[in-house]
Amino acid sequence: MVLSTMPVGEYDRRVVILTREQGKISAFAKGSRRPNSPLMGAVNPFSFGKFTMYEGRSSYTIQSADISNYFAELRSDIVGAYYGFYFLEFADYYTKEFNDEREMLKLLYQTLRALINPHIPNRLIRYIFELKALTINGQAPQVFQCITCGNKDRPAVFSAAKGGLVCSECDRDIIDGVILDNSTLYSMQYIESSSIEKLYTFTVKDKVLEELGRVMGRLMEIYVNKRFKSLEILETLIHE
Repeated sequence: MVLSTMPVGEYDRRVVILTREQGKISAFAKGSRRPNSPLMGAVNPFSFGKFTMYEGRSSYTIQSADISNYFAELRSDIVGAYYGFYFLEFADYYTKEFNDEREMLKLLYQTLRALINPHIPNRLIRYIFELKALTINGQAPQVFQCITCGNKDRPAVFSAAKGGLVCSECDRDIIDGVILDNSTLYSMQYIESSSIEKLYTFTVKDKVLEELGRVMGRLMEIYVNKRFKSLEILETLIHE
């Protein structure tokens, strides 16, 4: 999937693509800004498909592309498009070259598919994406048992700083503990444990969505700690 593209010279583009085989790679699409170029529409953000390229001494060059999904619906939905740009920007920041990024690529694809589904709130899609990305990267909070002693039965608070649930016997030094609504906790458990294909199959009440947003905001501060340009624009659009 094309994550980003930028013009180079008069007619070329430099493209960042998330791939199954090589993780995140940069490649040149020579002549792709010419009106008659077969690559003109293929190397835009959100384009998903097969890319044929050859490896030069210092970079890849795209020869052809067979695009199976352009996610064209996002072009007529500016808010949806900026959610999409945020997911692309997040993936660009979060993935690495020569790394196994199959799960992140699958998550990105299914997330964009959910984004063009009118039945799932965009904010919920965002929080699901963020938590599942942390899970894929081995940074998921412990939401099934106490992170300190492993107890599953005692009342527990959620501490983002500690990295998950902390039971009533272990919470003496917790300063950011919150008691999560059962539906919020169940949602987080479902997101972390479900396959990517089954992620976007539920909705939640507004109260749970708000709580999920507060939890994910704190977790993102701790584990990602980056301001994404697309997210800043998105928040401006939403609050206008």
